[in-house]
Amino acid sequence: MPDTVAPRAASVLADSRRPHDPTDTQAYRTAGYWRDRTMLDDFLDHAAASPHKAAIVTYRDGSRVPDTMTYGQLATVVERIAHGLRALGVQRDEVVSIQLPNGWEFAAITLAAMRVGAVVNPLVAIFRRRELEFMLGRAGSRLLFVPDTFRGFSHAGLASELVEAVPSLEHAVVVGGEPPAGLLSFERDMLETDRSGAGPLDTLHRGPDEVVSLMYTSGTTGEPKGTLHTNNTLWSAGNPLFDSLRLTGDDVAFMASTMGHLTGFLWGMLQPLSRGMKIVFQDVWDPTAFVRLVGEEQVTWTLSATPFVVDAVAAQATVDADLSTFRYFVCAGAPIPSSLPPRATAVLGAKLMSLWGTSECGICTIHTPEATPEEVSASEGQLTGLMRVRIADDEGADVPDGSPGRLLTSGPSMFVGYLARRDLYDSVVSPDGWFDTGDVGYRTPDGGIRISGRTKDIIIRGGENIPVVEIENVLYTHPAVAEVAVVGYADERLGERACAVVVPAGAPPTLADLAAHLAENGMAKQYWPERLEIRTELPRTPAGKIQKFRLREDLHQLVGRGVFDPVSR
Repeated sequence: MPDTVAPRAASVLADSRRPHDPTDTQAYRTAGYWRDRTMLDDFLDHAAASPHKAAIVTYRDGSRVPDTMTYGQLATVVERIAHGLRALGVQRDEVVSIQLPNGWEFAAITLAAMRVGAVVNPLVAIFRRRELEFMLGRAGSRLLFVPDTFRGFSHAGLASELVEAVPSLEHAVVVGGEPPAGLLSFERDMLETDRSGAGPLDTLHRGPDEVVSLMYTSGTTGEPKGTLHTNNTLWSAGNPLFDSLRLTGDDVAFMASTMGHLTGFLWGMLQPLSRGMKIVFQDVWDPTAFVRLVGEEQVTWTLSATPFVVDAVAAQATVDADLSTFRYFVCAGAPIPSSLPPRATAVLGAKLMSLWGTSECGICTIHTPEATPEEVSASEGQLTGLMRVRIADDEGADVPDGSPGRLLTSGPSMFVGYLARRDLYDSVVSPDGWFDTGDVGYRTPDGGIRISGRTKDIIIRGGENIPVVEIENVLYTHPAVAEVAVVGYADERLGERACAVVVPAGAPPTLADLAAHLAENGMAKQYWPERLEIRTELPRTPAGKIQKFRLREDLHQLVGRGVFDPVSR
């Protein structure tokens, strides 16, 4: 390996990050928000103390027979993979990219990369050549792990193309199946090769304040940004969930959200393993299998997007599985319709709660188990105590409670940079450490935070802001609406008008149906959508967030081609 590779990687990481203020870092340590150890250290301790305890149970699509790995077995595999990484020349500060479905392999490779001091770059399985060329190229990745095939797509074939197209990419390792010529086999070249005499690894671990992960944002508004986190910022970012739910190592986690996104990577893998939990993985979301697995694996909690709850409720209504151990279903990424919390509790027997956070700063608000269904549907939860939150106008002045404004946050979970884009970091993080999340919201009477939109999702009709999220919440209660997104389209007279993009639940509603429903619920007439588009599905990020920029692009093309004209009232 050329000697210039590792120094180059270290230089890019250093140039991308802005260190926390020394006074703040000392305060974070004193408060216990930061530590002098890592989640890898925690995992290794659990493996030594409880080697026979189940760590990961992986269910593959179409199979009812899982792969089960204990903490001791996982630690042994991690050690072997780590030596394999060293044999391929992976050094400290280099980026190891992983594009795999949920399973023990993703976790083992992540921990092995941490063992050799590499920076882990999780990638979502749906990414294809356009996204991967950009992400791998910007990261300077030399090594990529992919499945042979997943959901009918040949990732191994694409990896062969990427090795040729991305200058830095020297190796691609294929998990499962026989790799194409020029690629490596995970089983043969990593697991079956004994390198136990290759020397110790403990001195290579990344420190608590070193960058440990590079995760690209989901892309709700355009170019993905490579978010950098240290061990300590990740630890801090994940804690509010476990503190709020009062989870322990005896709890059992379920995760179907991709480990290529922060939801699965941190809350579904790193944090549970650092706490000694058993994790149940699904590589493809199957709600019918989920409700069955809750009983079989004694699952106590999960975290995912709101559509997963809707699916699980529908599945349980048909299957009637044993859910007696299931206590918490936590939602992120989208508001919870008011009708869902009581129905979820009645059907699933679990408490439905909401949280608000970002890839850049983890969890900012979350509900507690004591929250009522009305409180859960009215806000995204209370402040966690770790991250401070301000609600400001466009000039930076604080707005009164109940008034919407830009949501700013600061604290120990703050990311430390965007890879190779210090300019973007400086554009959203003020010199005194306040991060503009891009979300718009207000403080509720009980002190919660309610998300009312995104700064780039605002619709201004005739000079008046349209409360997009509030309209969507009401439309969600219409029996003919399964999913809905309200987006703006250009209008020569008013500047913008609102269009409701609906995935129907059965027979599609008409625009008149939606207008009548909004009127019945007291929504001002000027806020009603003036167009209706029916879709079979809404474009979403891997985290479950609706990609409204894609819907706006579609509407712009329809308007430009004269497919529909604005409707006047």
